[in-house]
Amino acid sequence: MKIIKWGIIGCGNVTEVKSGPAFQKAPNSALVAVMRRDAALAEDYAKRHNVPKWYSNAQDLINDPEVDAVYIATPPSSHKEYTILCAKAGKPVYVEKPMALTFEECNEMISVCEEHNVPLFVAYYRRSLPRFLKIKELIDEGKLGNIRHVNCVLYHPFEERYDDEINLPWTVLPHISGGGIFVDLACHTLDFLDFVLGPIKSVRGHATSQLKAYPAEDSVSMSFLFENGIHGTGIWNFASFERYDITEIVGDKGKIAFSTFGEDPIHIQYTNGEKETITIENPIHIQQPFIETVISDLLGNGTSPSKGISGARTSRVIDEVLKEFRNSK
Repeated sequence: MKIIKWGIIGCGNVTEVKSGPAFQKAPNSALVAVMRRDAALAEDYAKRHNVPKWYSNAQDLINDPEVDAVYIATPPSSHKEYTILCAKAGKPVYVEKPMALTFEECNEMISVCEEHNVPLFVAYYRRSLPRFLKIKELIDEGKLGNIRHVNCVLYHPFEERYDDEINLPWTVLPHISGGGIFVDLACHTLDFLDFVLGPIKSVRGHATSQLKAYPAEDSVSMSFLFENGIHGTGIWNFASFERYDITEIVGDKGKIAFSTFGEDPIHIQYTNGEKETITIENPIHIQQPFIETVISDLLGNGTSPSKGISGARTSRVIDEVLKEFRNSK
């Protein structure tokens, strides 16, 4: 069977454990080249991870005839640019989440990939994690009955690393990330809800900067309506009490509660009073199950659950709730 030979553009922290090694360990896959603008860091990554080639220029990696497909692991501000370059070179694209800075950019990426007949995948890997597939299975089997509503809550204390306005992490610089920590984290929850309950058709919300510590929002509240009539609410705050992460999906026969991040137990309650607790650990290389679906899709042996079309839907939801805040800047 053919082996998909991968190149990585942007070998930063996310590629050290979460994703990079998975391209080497997944069946029918090999990591043959990496790129980082800092040549010394690119070379260091390649040597530590036993990758044959390294580059400091993205176009050189894309043009490498041994690279079959490209994983774009840079911040969102360069996702569109690199996706277009890959598409024009005929190389399938696996891009980190969020898919791009805006829904408009997502649509441009989708269009250029369709024009050049290039597959486009987005790293919403929870769609392939056993923990989240179990949640979907319970809902699909009707264990909760007809789903009525969803509630998402995620809050964190303010972190010291965001208190240095000269050296702020890119995740809170909207021109690089598209927003703040909400964009970086909430997209995972919103995408999973899209996966398990269907597309969100309507969004209302508010975003503010309560601390004004950085240019991006630090507090977001929203209500949303799925195409199938399920209602949803959510609040995200990154300047408050201890860390708390819970999403509840409620039906007419029961409810399920889980965290998007970490490995907290999944809790299920039923109308008859029965309760169930399920614990499923995540794999060490958390993106590997999803990467394996991408490889199977590229080899014609299956279909990956997260592509450009679904990834763009999550970016549309984020755009809607942040629209007023962005326009106020």
